[in-house]
Amino acid sequence: MNTDKIIIFDTTLRDGEQSPGINLDASEKVEIALMLEGLKVDVIEAGFAVSSPGEFDAIKAVARVVKDSTICSLSRALERDIDLTAEAVSGAASSRIHIVLATSPIHMKYKLQMTPENVLEHAVRAVLHARRYSADIEFSCEDASRSEPEFLARFVEQVIKAGATTVSLPDTVGYATPHEYGKLFTYLRNVVPNADKAVFSAHCHNDLGMAVSNSLEATRQGARQIECTINGIGERAGNASLEEIVMALHTREDFFRCRTSIETRRLTAASRLVSEITGFVVQPNKAIVGKNAFSHQSGIHQDGMLKNPLTYQIMTAAEVGADEYRLVLGKNSGRNGFRMCMRALGVEFGSDADLDVAFSRFKDIADHKASFCDEDLLATVAGMEALSREKHIA
Repeated sequence: MNTDKIIIFDTTLRDGEQSPGINLDASEKVEIALMLEGLKVDVIEAGFAVSSPGEFDAIKAVARVVKDSTICSLSRALERDIDLTAEAVSGAASSRIHIVLATSPIHMKYKLQMTPENVLEHAVRAVLHARRYSADIEFSCEDASRSEPEFLARFVEQVIKAGATTVSLPDTVGYATPHEYGKLFTYLRNVVPNADKAVFSAHCHNDLGMAVSNSLEATRQGARQIECTINGIGERAGNASLEEIVMALHTREDFFRCRTSIETRRLTAASRLVSEITGFVVQPNKAIVGKNAFSHQSGIHQDGMLKNPLTYQIMTAAEVGADEYRLVLGKNSGRNGFRMCMRALGVEFGSDADLDVAFSRFKDIADHKASFCDEDLLATVAGMEALSREKHIA
């Protein structure tokens, strides 16, 4: 089966840091950047150079230490911004300048207060200026998903002609559906005459909970770069989650026919590091990296897992660097799961009758208790201790 390489563009240090409540200093950015490099992220967006002197210094620090990933900084379509951005990433072994300018009617009219023609001219000048510094130029058509398709096609053609090598089509406000977003990529790749001269990129926000779905659909319609963040952090409801995108492409390579270079066994460690540094707790049921992602409480599920883990897991915990799957006891758990958890505590039942007595006690407690510690479980065999332990010792 032939598969295409998807470039993973991580913007944890830029768009992720824009989450209200996150403020990373230079040392924290370097620590996360080195983790991303170990994860084999293709492009690391280290920040927005013009936003503050400290941000500029932090980007320079990241650029100095990272050797195996391309280091990128965001820039407005202004010569001063581009100059500063180019300086910030100049020390990198591989660098990129990322320019952004809005293309939707609402943004052009109210935010930029410019006509579409002026916006187009502005964009072309910005790309030409950036080409003085680098051959790797990305242009983001901000709010692309709410832009007029005909204007967007003309815009994309001109920025590619000016020298943009990557064109990003952000769903900036998380408005698009997968069908609409994928259709946008199909349309532009079909009507823009020089579309083959640039990589098309997806950048999705999660306001309606569709950031990952939109990003994946974009790959099916020709996008070959996805912009995402660890744990899906970012503005408002966040960005597309890197770990979810990577494992979707990895697990369903048969469907997407795409692959990444990400070292998946480092995903859990990456998630924990970002959570620790930012203070943003990962929800327990978060796909791939949540603490419950490989936990099973239902008796039916536990029984299936004990017989063959493939019955209820489409990937192994080891694939993402997590601890092996857990059987978690609760009121929905069954006898088989209870028996195995007790065995892990050193308790063996000499007969089914012994098991039934202990399991009945457990169920009585479970109706009033959400979680169990080892002492709680051992209490279910109180009074049976001699029998249970002797059987185990024997």
